[in-house]
Amino acid sequence: MPNQNSHPVYKIDATNRAVGRVASEAVKYLRGKHQASFVPHLYKGSLVVVCNASQVKFTGKKLVQKDYIHHTMHPGGLKKKSMMQVFNQDPREVIRLAVYGMLPKNKLREEMMKRLQFKV
Repeated sequence: MPNQNSHPVYKIDATNRAVGRVASEAVKYLRGKHQASFVPHLYKGSLVVVCNASQVKFTGKKLVQKDYIHHTMHPGGLKKKSMMQVFNQDPREVIRLAVYGMLPKNKLREEMMKRLQFKV
C-alpha cells in the first residue's frame, strides 16, 4: 500500500507465518524486486514494516536446535546463542537476522536494512 511520499510502505503481518517466509517477502520489497524498474546494482527499495513479530511460527525443531554464532576476533571469542534465547530477548531480532542473511552481501545491504522496521 503506497504512501504519499516517494517510497511506498509495505506492511507484513507475521502472525502464524514461518520466519523464512516473512523474511523472504520483506527482502523482495527491500531490494525493489516487486518493481518493473528493478536493477540489481541500484537501491530502489521500499520501506517494510513487520507487524506481530512475537507471533511468528517456527517449523521443525529450529527454536531449540538452531544457533546464532559470531566471533569477537579475540582468542577464545566464539559466542553462541540458541534461537530460543534470541527470541525470548527480542523476537524482532530473529526476523532481522533472517532478512540480513538473505540480502546480497554488498554495500547496499546496510542501506536496505535501515528500511526494515518493526511494529509491536
